Amino acid sequence: MQHTLRAAVTFKGVGLHSGAPTTLVIRPAAAGYGIWFKRTDISLGDRMVPALYDVAEQTPLCTRLVNAAGVSVSTVEHVMAALAGCGVHNALIEIDGPEVPIMDGSSAPFVRGIMARGLRRQLSPVLAYQVLETVSVEHNGAHASLAPADRLTIDFSIDFADQAIGRQSKTLDMGNGAFVRELCDSRTFCRFADVEAMQKQGLALGGTLDNAVVVDGDRVLTPGGLRHPDEAVRHKMLDAMGDLALAGGVILGHYTGYRAGHTLTNQLLRKLFATPGAVHPLLCDAETAARLPGNGLVLDEIPQVA
Repeated sequence: MQHTLRAAVTFKGVGLHSGAPTTLVIRPAAAGYGIWFKRTDISLGDRMVPALYDVAEQTPLCTRLVNAAGVSVSTVEHVMAALAGCGVHNALIEIDGPEVPIMDGSSAPFVRGIMARGLRRQLSPVLAYQVLETVSVEHNGAHASLAPADRLTIDFSIDFADQAIGRQSKTLDMGNGAFVRELCDSRTFCRFADVEAMQKQGLALGGTLDNAVVVDGDRVLTPGGLRHPDEAVRHKMLDAMGDLALAGGVILGHYTGYRAGHTLTNQLLRKLFATPGAVHPLLCDAETAARLPGNGLVLDEIPQVA
């Protein structure tokens, strides 16, 4: 069955790239509503933005959604990952600015807020997209693919010159609360050498050592160090989870990413849905629903670092 929140939950923070203070409210929604963003700071015109892959713009450092009127919401991947990982299928996300607050750089604050409110079952089956044929995309040595599977699994590998990150790989079955237990507290990361360059471009203006893991060679500059030895690859998996959630239904397939980012995952979804016979929509029966992300999740499983 589909799920929504039992009550609204509010988050306050700053945008990672804009540095602007932002309030975001996740509200319950009816069965079949899906996930929508609503720009409450805009009074005229269409301020509703669907959380769907085909309205995502190609941006290197975050996922930005833009409606037909040009109204946008950026850096949606962490809150989308939290909703998907908690098994929330219907929600209205009100936001008073153009960028989702970065919080601590992970999805954990969103997960904790969602689970503290609790979920309400809705009497409609969950829509899923079953991958039937393997599709893949690549760019500049990075690649991503989706292959047939009876559940969502994510297999990710990264390779960075900085010794604090280096080469990391991880594979997870995303069913039964694995996202919350294994990935949700992993923070966005960057190289110290890149921070100044990004800020000169007007990016990462809200970035601090409190909302990102910053590395310099073999050193982790963020106080307290890493939450996991492989926190970087876990965060890349978190991003992939959020970007895949823009399919508009749960993906049943095996995702593989190597040095993949938001743009490549979005291109992968576009290719999946544009390839005849590659994917099939289905309404989940009880057996399939038992394998979905968020199934069986309990509040005590949320990492305490959040």
